[in-house]
Amino acid sequence: MYDLAIGDRTYSSWSLRGWLLFVKFGIPVRVRTGRLYSPDFSRLMAEFAPARMVPAMRVPEGYVVAETLAIAETLAERHPEAGLWPEDAEARAAARWLCSEMHAGFTNLRNDCAMNLAKSYSESAPRPEVLADVARIEALWTHARARHGADGPWLFGRYTAADAFFAPVAARIAGYNLPVEAQAAAYVSAHLADPAFRRWRAMGWAEHFEQSFYRKPYPERPWPGPEAMAARACDGPSVNAECPYSGKPVTHFLEAGGRVFGFCNAFCRDKTLADPEAWPQFMEIYRS
Repeated sequence: MYDLAIGDRTYSSWSLRGWLLFVKFGIPVRVRTGRLYSPDFSRLMAEFAPARMVPAMRVPEGYVVAETLAIAETLAERHPEAGLWPEDAEARAAARWLCSEMHAGFTNLRNDCAMNLAKSYSESAPRPEVLADVARIEALWTHARARHGADGPWLFGRYTAADAFFAPVAARIAGYNLPVEAQAAAYVSAHLADPAFRRWRAMGWAEHFEQSFYRKPYPERPWPGPEAMAARACDGPSVNAECPYSGKPVTHFLEAGGRVFGFCNAFCRDKTLADPEAWPQFMEIYRS
């Protein structure tokens, strides 16, 4: 089992990238969290020394690997069957190129449009430098799709590490309503609708913590991703005696579709409240 250190799910774009490298490719991982900009984060990083930032992973043999590019390459080497990179050599080189440019560049977009999965703005008055970053990103996406014949939603046909690296960029474009052409907008929408991305965002909501300095003074709009199914917290009893995630006895409850469902703790309930259809384990009992 791997261990992965992450920060706040709502705000930590690099944590999202690292987590997707495991979840989207079926690699089991145990997640360790620390609150950004707090002593709790220092406590987490001490457990993953000498790493200084998230994400950082500890492999089963016990050593630590930090930096998302290094994590991606290490996982690809250790799990070639998972297919983190495209099979074709040219496409694989291009995917690494895109990830490297993402890892090192686009500082104006990063600085002005910090990832905030709890907010979306109808107008964010982007500076020309931000729009130039977005234009470069669009050019890279267009090149990848045109050169490698991707006719599905992802850059290289199927989902690869390159898509994981650009997931937070899609969240920034959506959150700040940055102008992009139709093909790029469809790629952004594919990320927002991706079940893994939706689960990550739901878990961020369930943490019920706001880093207030991430909030921007722009007019807000609803999150542009798929609309969540209606659900509300309530009292029991429930139709299920065991939590759909842990199998433990239920203690917290929500109502959806006229029935009450139980969970083993508040976090399990609240991540489901945020987006019920993102969770296959819950939808299995919901549909039964």
